[in-house]
Order: sequence, then structure tokens, then C-alpha cells
Amino acid sequence: MKGFRTLTDFLDHLERRGDLRRVTREVDWQCEVTEIACREAKTEGPALLFEQVRGASFPLAVNVLAADRRIEWALGRKPAAVGAQLEELFHALPPRRLADLWNQRGSLARVLAMRPKLVGAGPAQAHALGADLSSLPILQLWPKDGGRFLTFPLVLTEHPVTKVRNLGIYRMHVFDAQTTGMHWQIGKGGGFHFHEAEKRGDGLEVAVAVGADPATLLASVAPLPEGVDEIAFAGFLRGAPTRLSRAHTLAMRVPADAEFVIEGLVPAAERRSEGPFGDHFGHYSHAAPFPVFHVKAVTHRAQPIFQASVVGKPPQEDKFMGEAVQEMFTGVLKVIHPEIRDLWAYFEAGFHNLLVVAVENRFAKEAKKTALGLLGTGQLSLTKAIVLVDADVNPRDRGAVFEAIARNFDPAEDFILLPGVPLDTLDFTSYTMNLGSKMVLDAQGHAGAVGSAGVVAGAASAGGGGAGGASGAGAPSGSHGGAPPLADLPDPRALDANVTASRLAWGGMLVVQVKSEGRAVVEHLARRPEYAGVKLLVAVSQDVPLGDDELLLWGIFTRFDCARDIVPARTESRGAWLACRGPLGIDATWKNGYPEPVATPAEVVAKVDAWWGEP
Repeated sequence: MKGFRTLTDFLDHLERRGDLRRVTREVDWQCEVTEIACREAKTEGPALLFEQVRGASFPLAVNVLAADRRIEWALGRKPAAVGAQLEELFHALPPRRLADLWNQRGSLARVLAMRPKLVGAGPAQAHALGADLSSLPILQLWPKDGGRFLTFPLVLTEHPVTKVRNLGIYRMHVFDAQTTGMHWQIGKGGGFHFHEAEKRGDGLEVAVAVGADPATLLASVAPLPEGVDEIAFAGFLRGAPTRLSRAHTLAMRVPADAEFVIEGLVPAAERRSEGPFGDHFGHYSHAAPFPVFHVKAVTHRAQPIFQASVVGKPPQEDKFMGEAVQEMFTGVLKVIHPEIRDLWAYFEAGFHNLLVVAVENRFAKEAKKTALGLLGTGQLSLTKAIVLVDADVNPRDRGAVFEAIARNFDPAEDFILLPGVPLDTLDFTSYTMNLGSKMVLDAQGHAGAVGSAGVVAGAASAGGGGAGGASGAGAPSGSHGGAPPLADLPDPRALDANVTASRLAWGGMLVVQVKSEGRAVVEHLARRPEYAGVKLLVAVSQDVPLGDDELLLWGIFTRFDCARDIVPARTESRGAWLACRGPLGIDATWKNGYPEPVATPAEVVAKVDAWWGEP
């Protein structure tokens, strides 16, 4: 099956299947679209087409891929089937005999479709708006954003020397009708191209497509190796070549079937303060200097539809896209690392903040080698926390993962801290952009050893009481190594006045909600003998709901720096090795200097409440 050529084709398909909601009344680009999109993403509701956006001349589509079913329709199959095909292709390379090629004949059409098709003037260039963004329905997602942002721009660049293409999504802060920011984060292909051009004293030509077929949308977020063409990968996913036409003002090709194409230049040695912006970590990223994009021309197809994506606290559209991409590329990583049985990055933690890897060791501690290798591999190099589990543990099952930590993790032997290393640009916890710390927790079983902490058999129920009050169906049947079952631990509120509630999260982690002084609380409780059998003891702020699994992971893993905020009960030195003893305390509270979490204004929530439920 060949995929969809345009965004409009895909939206028409969704409408025929009853999975597109048209909003005919006028909506505000400032926060109102955000509130509606957030509501629908939480329930995997329909894609949304806003026909009238205040002050804009074009309709707006959001949440286009914000449901598993729409991802599957977009690909014509499940993402895991794409992953299996990619894994098979990688295993067959290089072919050693004719039979190897014959066995891949089912993939031949998709491989041939990777070569883009060059056409004359494409539909995306049918109409011209000049160098002017003012008529486009560009959103301000959150009230304290620095302004309006293009949130789903497909940014196309070419390496100044090799002419290798890169297609990526980088937010664009609109400064005025002709100028935007270009948020090239570290480790991104477009940023590498600009670095090479700027090193030569040159600007970089950039074409931005807005609104594209789903194969191109998914290819733009795929973690392809540097130098591998996303336009070509889109052809593989679609089963038909991506069509490119010559740009009007640039010496490069642009997506011929996009809804809009914005052509422009990013000059060398020009920076401008970009942001703040409420990003997918659920907090505002601070304003900082970034390169500047100057618009030279805007063109569009007949009756175009602009596209945006809403990001913020999970779940949002990026959850579904990110999980689909993981399904597609896990097999490729297993070819590179044959010891890997499965791995999963958690959308709740912004993907980069928590990666779980199931490894079958072929020699002692091979999993640690694997973790260090992954921390140097492509986009995985931005991972902050890796948890290693045995081959029979499902990395996607948070309960099983944290139970493995409770059973097997020994902070003295199984904790690796890497301070002073590159970190995701959006991570604010180290107070230094692009720099921070990482950690590896080895929760694999130890041959001949028994875990030393009690294990809760399932996810413990949430509650406002103490640790003992959080027991129930998830309570353990017994303990290991003589330690008390976690459900029998004393109520932390009785031991520290700053604790307001607690939860035994997924059997491997005691979480306490605190009024203030998160570090002091975890230092105090981690050193209490009553909690000696706990492996992870975490403090979170009042705004983190203990009963919501998604927001609990979000509240923990977006708010601590490994080197600064992990507090072991005690340490001992062995030469240059500092061994951690007792529970690892983690201060995951919001701290002074952190950007605020995003929230929709109450008046906007009330405005949407007044009409969104209408038929």
C-alpha cells in the first residue's frame, strides 16, 4: 500500500473514518487552541481542524497524529511491523549471496521509493504570500511564552559542502512578519549544517515546510544517523518517492506537496533572544540566544491547511509520534547491540529523561557496557537516566521496572554517575544549558544473590496517607533478605513535618510530597533506619499528583539533576570510587531558578468549558 501524498489527503481519510472534528466557530490562537488540543490528546480524541482562527486567513490542523490508530492508518500498518522490516533489512546488509537479496524482495519497492522524485513547480508553490507570515494561524501555546511559535515546522537544510540533506522539527519563535528564531538544539542535524556554514563565515539557506503527509512528519522526528536523509526515509515509509521541486529563492529543492513552504536564510554570527517557550518537558524553557531566520518568500498550495503541534505536560501529540518512532527503530538498535532484548524511553519523562533497557548478558556486566554505548549513540546520547533490567523484564511495564530496582539494585555496586556531560538543551535542572549529568541504575539480578528489599507485586494504590496507608492490592507477600515489606514502613508524615502525603510507587520507590525543603526531607528520611530497605526515596512538590502515574513520572524525572539532587544515605570512598550506601534519596522538587510548569489560564479553561461540549 502506498501512503498519503499530502496532509489534506490524510485529513480527508480521517474525516471519512469519523476521526476528524471540524471546529467552525472562531478560536483564539492565544492559549484556546492549546486547551482544546490538550483535552483531546488525553483521551486520544479526533484530529482537529479549526476553520477560523482569530486574525488568520487559513485553517489550522492540530493533533493530526495524536492517537495510535491514526499512526497506524498513516503507515498502513503497525509501527512495530515497520521496525521488523527495518531490522530484517539491516541484518541482510551487506548481502553475501543472491538468496539474501531474494529474501528482501518484499522490501524492494520501499527501498526504491527512497530516491526522491524531482518535479517542476509543485503544488506547494501555486500561490505566493511574499515575505510575510502575518496571515498564518501561528499559535501562542502558553501564557508566558515569549510570543507566537511555529511548532510543527519541517526545517530542511543542506550541508554546505556535501549537500547532504537534513529534515528536522525545530521550534521557530516569530519575532515579526519576516523574522523568527531557529531553535537548533545540540545534537541536531540542522544545527550541524549551520555550524559548518558559520565556520566558513556563510549563512545557511533554509526551507521550512508546514503541513505535510504523515510519512514526512514521522520521518522528520526519526532518530536517523547523521547524514541519512529523512526525505529518503519518508519515501520508504510511504512506499512512494517524496516529490521535490526547485525553490523560488534558494538553490535547493523543497517538498513539492507541502501545504506551505517558507524560504529563507539564517545568517552567520547573528543571534537573538529566543523564548521562553512551554516545551514538551512541561515547563517553560528559559529565553536564550539562538540563530535568526529571515523570511524571503512564503508559498502555498490551493486551499492549504496550516499545521501545528501542542506540547506541554504529557500526554500530547509527541507521545504518539515518539512511541511510534521507538517501535520502528528498536530493532535497528538490536542489530547494533545484539545483547539488547528490548528498550523503551518514557514519554512521561520527556523521552530523554528515562530509558529502560532489557539486556541479556553474555559476559559479566555486559549491560553496563551497553548503557555506556547507548549514551554515545545518536539522539540516545541525550538520555539522562538509564535503568538496566534483565532480559525477561518488560521495559515498557513501569511496575516491573521499579520492582526490579527494589529486588536487585544495590547503590554501592550498581550506580554510575556521569557529571559534566552534554545534556538535552531543554533540560533546565543543572542551571547550565546543554550541560548536566547522567546516571545508570543497574537493576539486573545478581547471580547467586538475593535482593535485599521488599517488593510490591503490583502498582500500589495512591492515597494521602503514609506509606503504610498506600498498601492494598499491591502489597507484597513477603520480603527479601530480612528487610520489612515496603507496605509496612512507617508513615513519613510522622517522621517529618514537611511531608504532606506519600505513595509506594510501583513497588520500587517511596515518593513523598513535601511543602518545602525537599533536599532536607530526603536527607533525613534516607538516613532513618526504618527505610534502610528502600532503594529510591523521592521528594516531589505539591503540584505533582501522587495518584496519576503519568504526571508522577513527569514530576520526578523532569525536576532533578543527577549530580546535584541525588542524596545517598551515606557514602564511603574506595580510592577514587565513591560508593553509595543505603537508599538513594532524590530531591525532585521544583527549585528556585527552575522555569515554571505550564498551565492554561483559568479564564481560557472557563471559556472552552462554556462551548466545547456542545454537539
